[in-house]
Amino acid sequence: MSVRKREWKTPKGVEKSAWVVDYVDTTGIRRLKTFQKKKEADAFSATASVEVREGTHVADSASVTIEKAGKLWIASGENAGLERSTVDQRKNHLQNHIVPFIGSTLLSKASVPSVREFEDRLRSEGRSAAMTKKVLTSLGSIFGDAIERGLGSRNPVRDIRGGRKGRERRSERRQKGRLEVGVDIPTRDEIKALIAALEGNWRPLLLTVIFTGMRSSELRGLRWQDVDMKRAEITIRQRVDQYRKIGKPKSEAGIRTIPVPPLVISALKQQKLKQANGTDFVFANPDGDSRSHSNVVSKGLQPAMVRAGVTVNSGKKDAKGNPILAAKYPGLHALRHFYASWLINRKEDGGLGLPPKMVQERMGHSSIVMTMDVYGHLFPRTDDGTELAEAASSLLS
Repeated sequence: MSVRKREWKTPKGVEKSAWVVDYVDTTGIRRLKTFQKKKEADAFSATASVEVREGTHVADSASVTIEKAGKLWIASGENAGLERSTVDQRKNHLQNHIVPFIGSTLLSKASVPSVREFEDRLRSEGRSAAMTKKVLTSLGSIFGDAIERGLGSRNPVRDIRGGRKGRERRSERRQKGRLEVGVDIPTRDEIKALIAALEGNWRPLLLTVIFTGMRSSELRGLRWQDVDMKRAEITIRQRVDQYRKIGKPKSEAGIRTIPVPPLVISALKQQKLKQANGTDFVFANPDGDSRSHSNVVSKGLQPAMVRAGVTVNSGKKDAKGNPILAAKYPGLHALRHFYASWLINRKEDGGLGLPPKMVQERMGHSSIVMTMDVYGHLFPRTDDGTELAEAASSLLS
């Protein structure tokens, strides 16, 4: 691989010069790449020499655009059998956030500065911090998939994140904060009021969420064969996604058996008596199909919270000028958070006082790290001042 200066004159007699990198790529083809400055040619030569030696170099003429690589990435996900929602998210990120800004850029010309500029532009164009992070993750996956196909040699997204990983984690912890009882997690009194306000077919459904912490997709996929009335247990074996496609839980840990109190079993027995024979899903529509997530939230949870007085001011007013109240906790995940706190709280505080590992198993988390990251601050502390003082006294006596 050599770097040499090329000089010539234009038809009008103007003298020009450039620096040319002359090399043979991994396929044995001779390549010439021209630069205006020698330091740029030297930098390329140093990088390309390593890539050619390692068999990873891809010349510009053999590269593809980020848009083309993105389409191959989507196709690989479809061929691998990814869930429809995941594939749709890939398409959304590519079509609406990546292609409009850098879709025509060749993979071989993408760099850390260009990706950093893309990140800044996403924010300036109104993308939230969360969306920007998701889109960058997708872009990194596109580069990774292209490298495996031999269409790219570098992943600038990975290079950026490798340097900022520690900073990002610390920043995220500061910004995200802890889940708070009464803010993110319903209080015991709010749950009592909610249970008292439950009625109709929504009563057994929401009672089940409160006392199992099931994810919405797991709840909608629950079948009668998964409910053991005698043993008072519910086993999670499947879920139904937003497209009403039946599949396995999110992870192996999602397959679990949850003991439930008599209150839930009694409500489920009444639910079964009301349903037509042959209905498979526990919480089915009148036509026997699984309910949608939006239906459960808008028709079941939120009206029940308003009836229970678990509300906040929506900022809107009715025709008479009175403030309109809205559900304080708009989504089912708040009930999942409550269930976790109920598992964790001491028995004297009305909880079950379970250890972290059992909480992980009941919640269906894939790792204990996830459980502790989200709920670790809720576990009772045993090193308070009184116990420390007693321990110190015992040591010195």
